[in-house]
Amino acid sequence: MKITLIRNATLWLEYGGVKFLIDPMLSEPGINPPVPNTANDRRNPLVPLPPQWETLGQPDAVIVTHLHLDHWDPAAVQWLDKHIPVFCQPGNEEQIAADGFTQVNPIWVVGSMGEIEIIRTTGHHGTGEIGEQMGPVSGFVFQGPDEPVVYLAGDTIWCSEVAETLDEYRPDWTIVNAGGARFTAGDPIIMTAQDVIKVAQHAPYTQVVAVHMEAINHCLLTRSELAEHINREGLEDRVHIPADGATISA
Repeated sequence: MKITLIRNATLWLEYGGVKFLIDPMLSEPGINPPVPNTANDRRNPLVPLPPQWETLGQPDAVIVTHLHLDHWDPAAVQWLDKHIPVFCQPGNEEQIAADGFTQVNPIWVVGSMGEIEIIRTTGHHGTGEIGEQMGPVSGFVFQGPDEPVVYLAGDTIWCSEVAETLDEYRPDWTIVNAGGARFTAGDPIIMTAQDVIKVAQHAPYTQVVAVHMEAINHCLLTRSELAEHINREGLEDRVHIPADGATISA
């Protein structure tokens, strides 16, 4: 198993002999406007794709947790081969098919790619009215022969659904979106440093990989700030904060 962080929530997961591209946002820096109603007006993405991206080529399959622009963008739609299988949450398949993809597979409960099971999970993309406006979001658990169990939490805060997924599947690796993204009003809509700590403390059996930082204008938690919190709690051996282009192997 290899997890490579491309940028933001875009990941390249090599698992059970399959190359998965997760939540592809492939736009050049500054192409997209800032997220509205946020603390600054920097255009997105904030940073370029890493050089390693150019060596990867087309994936075997694509995972899309939801259709927000920082997880599925026009550059990805244009670049990807339209015959690649795309796995998504129910309700997103019509848009992905309209984008020209011919093998769109909404996962209601469990999907598969060869011998790999892909189990859809849920979460909360924020709280209250803002959480409702953000719409549904999914995560996915990967299980395959001779591979560690990997839980991709998706755009969610710490909540009972995340805790229940950890308890049920006891993943060896858990990938969390940890930029602390927020608007000028309301609570964060993805995990904060405190949320990441809760994941690690709730599930001492899992290694945590924190991504979705420093690439979108309303993601206010930096890698260095997260590392300070993690080190203060003595969790630095279990919480990994990769740079763009870095690979974690197991």
